[in-house]
Amino acid sequence: MNQFPPRLDSKVAFAIARAMLDGFNKHYRLFREVSREAKARFEAADWAGQQRAQRERIAFYDMRVDEATEHLQTAFDAAHLDTETWHQAKLHYIGLLTNHLQPELAETFFNSVTTKILHRRHFHNDILFVRPAVSTEYIEYDEPAAQPTFRAYYPQRDTLGDTLTRIIHNYQLQRPFENLERDIGLVLDAVEKRLAGARLRSNFQIQVLSSLFYRNKGAYVVGKIINGFWEFPLALPILHNERGRLIIDTALLEEDDLLLVFSFARAYFMVDMAVPSAYVQFLRSLMPRKPRSELYSALGLAKQGKTLFYRDFLYHLRHSSDRFTTAPGIRGMVMLVFTLPSFPFVFKVIRDFYPAPKDTTREKIKSKYLLVKRHDRVGRMADTLEYSNVAFPRERFDPELIAELKATCPSQLEEDGGLLVIRHCYIERRMIPLNIYLQEATPEQLEAAVTDYGNAIKDMVAANIFPGDMLWKNFGITRHGKVVFYDYDEIEYITDCNFRRVPEPRCEQDEMSAEPWYPVGPHDVFPETFGTFLLANPKVREVFMRHHADLLDAAFWQNQQQRTREGHVFDVFPYDASRRFNQQIGEAPPAASPPSSTPLETP
Repeated sequence: MNQFPPRLDSKVAFAIARAMLDGFNKHYRLFREVSREAKARFEAADWAGQQRAQRERIAFYDMRVDEATEHLQTAFDAAHLDTETWHQAKLHYIGLLTNHLQPELAETFFNSVTTKILHRRHFHNDILFVRPAVSTEYIEYDEPAAQPTFRAYYPQRDTLGDTLTRIIHNYQLQRPFENLERDIGLVLDAVEKRLAGARLRSNFQIQVLSSLFYRNKGAYVVGKIINGFWEFPLALPILHNERGRLIIDTALLEEDDLLLVFSFARAYFMVDMAVPSAYVQFLRSLMPRKPRSELYSALGLAKQGKTLFYRDFLYHLRHSSDRFTTAPGIRGMVMLVFTLPSFPFVFKVIRDFYPAPKDTTREKIKSKYLLVKRHDRVGRMADTLEYSNVAFPRERFDPELIAELKATCPSQLEEDGGLLVIRHCYIERRMIPLNIYLQEATPEQLEAAVTDYGNAIKDMVAANIFPGDMLWKNFGITRHGKVVFYDYDEIEYITDCNFRRVPEPRCEQDEMSAEPWYPVGPHDVFPETFGTFLLANPKVREVFMRHHADLLDAAFWQNQQQRTREGHVFDVFPYDASRRFNQQIGEAPPAASPPSSTPLETP
């Protein structure tokens, strides 16, 4: 292969390339339409519709890939074409992408369709886009038809407030603000405090991305302020107040603020982007520590996020020499978890069998992970990357790990020469297991972690999620000190559970019995028993009971369950509630919105 000049004489190859690009263009057109419509849903306070659109959009990509695959098989018998034809198809495809606005996404689409058709022996750069072939740099520069990625404003100090007002008006939200002048005054105060009296340089400017970022009940202005060689983020969450008017809820002006808003534990945004690579480049200027893969995923382009993650992973493998080994912590009964110490992620493989008392199946476990993928994760449930047929270099595996994989996951393992192929796995960002963290924590760290553990459970309850197995080992601590849940095989909707109090014992034998003396249904939950498993450590118990004793009371769960069934929307913020402007002006918090099937984040 790799002949020069390459042959491009196959009409079938060109037809395949054209059909493939038509399939991608259809996908991205529909993706942009539903993202663009988020503005109207926000203006109408259609929170149920917003969440439904977010959930349904996740399925768009696989639907279009399946359509394209079926078309190529039917029209060209694609699985039986020779390697040369596929090589030419890729070269024709590259030519078609020369002036495309989303070439990196189109390359990934080509890979997705091709890998569904061809055997793994064809997975190399002659046929797939193992490496990107079309640059995404400066795509906008000579594309006058494309909407500019960002707008730039050049205020003086005495016109800074007027400029901030103009920025908001330029988004043309079709709903009135409660008091925009007041809100802009609060934003201006926060910006002036961040500037700390610094002299405005000749290049002083505010740059804001052209599309608002919509997620559940909120819309975000996202941009940055530039003064000389100094830059800092500017993010303004906009939401509805109790009177149905718009308010600017706070001003987020630090990188760490943005990292929490764009956390891997939150739902994906809806953003209308002509050139997604330009949005990612802008966002990386605000969050340089955030991998491009996670930014693409946060923008709803999860498949591109997976592609970039895998490229980063392969690059890391080439430039490292440590071995994959079993992840630290208590081993799970459902998942075998391993990691590469030099790489900040864990790999999770579903075991082939599960000891008692686990009563589940591979299909049920995969359905739980899909539920979390499509649900609002409210900053408390880690996003997962799901992969099939991942080929690892066998020599990089610890022998004990290989033995455990063969013993507990044989159906998921295939050896192919020097490769170890995992047929199905999930990949998550590595966190410190909470049980390990608590063992080594200072008193202050223990207080903060236990308190946030209870907050994490309550945030999940607000999203209609019961974690099921609430043991400390199933939660982790992020680099921001947030407690995040990552074990999904027992999660249930709160509304599907039956929260009960433990009945009074009938006699002394009942009281002394090691087994329940009362009937227990498959969805029965007894919150008062949680303490037996969670609070053996007196220091942990003291903190937990001081902040979250209500979690041991069935009445708390029953009340939350009832309010959810009635359509109450709980407010969960990606920033501390004390940062909200209504704390300064005495504004009442947002009212419950129209009935929705599940609670939603605000914003």
